[in-house]
Amino acid sequence: MSGPSVADPDELLPPYEGIRLADVRIVRTPVEAAAALAALSQADVVGFDTESKPTFSKGEVSTGPHLVQLATDELAYLFQIGSAASAQTALEVLKPVLESDSILKVGFGLGDDLKRLRSKLGIDARKVLDLATAMRRRGERNTLGAKTAVARFFGQRLQKSRRITTTNWALPQLSEKQVLYAADDAHVALRLYRYWLANPPADDSSPPPRRAS
Repeated sequence: MSGPSVADPDELLPPYEGIRLADVRIVRTPVEAAAALAALSQADVVGFDTESKPTFSKGEVSTGPHLVQLATDELAYLFQIGSAASAQTALEVLKPVLESDSILKVGFGLGDDLKRLRSKLGIDARKVLDLATAMRRRGERNTLGAKTAVARFFGQRLQKSRRITTTNWALPQLSEKQVLYAADDAHVALRLYRYWLANPPADDSSPPPRRAS
């Protein structure tokens, strides 16, 4: 007879309140792209992530990314790059921002994101800080995920639904849940970085860098 199940301690934490839908911009037109570029170019740091349509067959190669997310302290910008037209509009913002030497880009687990951006869009992102390794405590070997970081630094529970993660990010019309999930991925990274910078870690961890090399 098995004993009582042990509850996940994270489930006891209050939920993390993510970005509001009103603060998310899906960039589709040249006018929207110009506004996004103006706002992002003024930022010292932006949150960064991408989403790709999942692959299910063995040997299937991803055609992602299909969505790129960038966030300032106030807003999150989503760029759909499923078609040639949408990719061209997105590139007018993504290339100058991601290749900028004056804007720090922060996010979690960015290795594949950077490779896919280079392969699909020819973007060679610079000044990128992967928080998955940078925010680890001294002696920790595993990479740090956004969910663990939110629990550690904010004392809150970040909802990470696999059902949303594995949805089709190449759809021309994303659901409200997809939009909020994607926007939060970029925005929470920036919030965590700001908190980390303002609250230097104890002696058992590395100090947060203010710029990426």
